[in-house]
Amino acid sequence: MRPTVLVTGATGFLGGHVARRLVQNSDCDVRALVRESSNSAPLEELGVELAFGDLKDRATLRSAVAGVDMVYHIAASFRTEHLPRNDMWRTNVQGTQDLLEVSHEAGVQRFVHCSSVGVHGAIEGPPGTEGSPFDPGDSYQRTKAEAEKLASDFGTEHGLPIVIFRPAGIYGPDDLRFLKLFKSVKSGVFRMIGSGEVLYQMIYVEDLVDGVLLCGTSERAPGEVFILTGVRPHTLNTIAQTIAKTQGVELSSFRIPATPVYVAGALCELVCRPLGINPPLYRRRVDFFRKPRAFSIEKAQKVLGFSPKLDLAEGLQLTATWYEEQGLL
Repeated sequence: MRPTVLVTGATGFLGGHVARRLVQNSDCDVRALVRESSNSAPLEELGVELAFGDLKDRATLRSAVAGVDMVYHIAASFRTEHLPRNDMWRTNVQGTQDLLEVSHEAGVQRFVHCSSVGVHGAIEGPPGTEGSPFDPGDSYQRTKAEAEKLASDFGTEHGLPIVIFRPAGIYGPDDLRFLKLFKSVKSGVFRMIGSGEVLYQMIYVEDLVDGVLLCGTSERAPGEVFILTGVRPHTLNTIAQTIAKTQGVELSSFRIPATPVYVAGALCELVCRPLGINPPLYRRRVDFFRKPRAFSIEKAQKVLGFSPKLDLAEGLQLTATWYEEQGLL
């Protein structure tokens, strides 16, 4: 019989790409945990079985994992600045706990958990590795760190084969996170905050999916944690200049000091959060320009055979082309 694989977060960016690749591989039946309010039409067109439910509703999780052989847990409440921390914790931590427990009860044979390199915070003395200390810098990163520790402990205590991966900055078709950066570069309003020499590591989504599926298939993966990102980091100056080339524009050499912008972000948060408004500027957004994010993927290369293929210029060009085709740029 063909195995059945459950993907959470399949209506999102990474989860959607994972689900599509699993369908394309044609070696398993794919089921997706989706909320009633989500746009699940693209998954239906692929032939993905839909399991309507929510990470906040344990009963629906039990139904979703029935008869499932493997779980790719990608879903999370992601970086909504006005979202109360309790709501984020309920999804990212308690939801993971509930999914782990019902998966174990259902006899799931492998559980692949998506964490984040954000659990490490800023990387001083790069590159960071899987053994680098945890130092999460915001509510999202703290909930991801809690969920990862929970998953690791659960696997040890209950014998559930768990693989944890920590992706870095993900980009490519279907991503909207970096759209604002592309748009500001194209329009000429982009100004570098700080020196621009801070290191940042990115991975094209299809390269990341390669690594995620290796986490699900490699015999050496269970019980391990892997950082999955591009082969090497780039300075923010290089990234911005490469994006500018995709748009045929020149970047301004003017730079904005980081400290005043960081203070302004803190003030925006102070005013907007009590009102339930997503602040237009916040400290974590400024941290993108301040804190280094550079990592080694040596462990994933050696253990999984992980090998990202696209270089930065090609990946950003493909992303820009997709934005243009969608009328977003």
